[in-house]
Amino acid sequence: MDRKSKNSRTLDMYVRLCEGKTLKKKEEAERFGVDERSIQRDLDDIRAFLHDPASERMTDTRDVVYDRLREGYIMTGEGGSLMSNDEILAVSKILLESRAFTKKEISSVLDKLIAGCVPQQNRKLIADLISNEKYHYVELRHKSDVNMLLWELGEEIRECSLIEITYGKQVSAKQVVKRVVRPVALIFSEYYFYLIAFIIEKGEDGKYQQKYNYPAVFRVDRISGCRKLGEKFRIAYANRFEEGEFRKRVQFMFPGELLRIQIRYTGRNVEAVLDRLPTAQVLREDEDGIVIKAEVFGKGILMWLLSQGSAIEVLRPQSVRNEMKKILLEMLERYKDEAI
Repeated sequence: MDRKSKNSRTLDMYVRLCEGKTLKKKEEAERFGVDERSIQRDLDDIRAFLHDPASERMTDTRDVVYDRLREGYIMTGEGGSLMSNDEILAVSKILLESRAFTKKEISSVLDKLIAGCVPQQNRKLIADLISNEKYHYVELRHKSDVNMLLWELGEEIRECSLIEITYGKQVSAKQVVKRVVRPVALIFSEYYFYLIAFIIEKGEDGKYQQKYNYPAVFRVDRISGCRKLGEKFRIAYANRFEEGEFRKRVQFMFPGELLRIQIRYTGRNVEAVLDRLPTAQVLREDEDGIVIKAEVFGKGILMWLLSQGSAIEVLRPQSVRNEMKKILLEMLERYKDEAI
């Protein structure tokens, strides 16, 4: 027997089983010009491959079984590299809610996700469950395709390259600046992709040096240019930037110095506070409420604190408490008279 022909035949059958097709021994024998015993051996080989205890497919639950209703062999279970119905549905919903892509991009991403990760017999079900949200998807106003720039920035981060970016600080005012930066991370948050980078300036000796001890945050869709400077930077592993730790402490992507705050919470659900501030710890609970401490970067935390109304009081530091007072008094002043 031609081993190449057998391997090709077995692989062809395996692929069609993965696609959700039903294989009938008589039809397969006629298709390949062999007897039904050869087809049975091929099915046994596929089943043995799926059940091989030496393989690393620990989450693979697939099997080849005979289905009496279809009068043929089908593949059941799920492959370890495929996503289950609930996983693909959840990921699709998250992508739609994020509004991270243009309408054209999200359609392409979801189609590829479903085609590449979902067993064929489940694809229509998943597509139907997200079809309405996909149809009514509202893209962000900047309508920028940032995918290529994301990849380019990712390469500069990996190569530890200093770069000069052209950045629109305020879209409405068209204020454009150039910054030399040391890129360290890419993060998605609150609808947008962000480049996390340390601003670099030339010192008196003509050498580049870091301007601040905390990173700056740049919205990727506002970066209109990116130029390599032909200079690398090195960071000891112990001093590497950890975006996971940064994300825990930043609110609404407002950078700044590290703050240690204490707040008193008197609302109904303290979990909402603890989930919003991953570094939060409950210090005590009494009749006056729950006292919580947390570490945060910058003044973005003020936006969230204000959104909680009277349910939160800032206790420390005094500078943040004073700033909250100032903002609240300014807000109260606006509501002294009737609206025009």
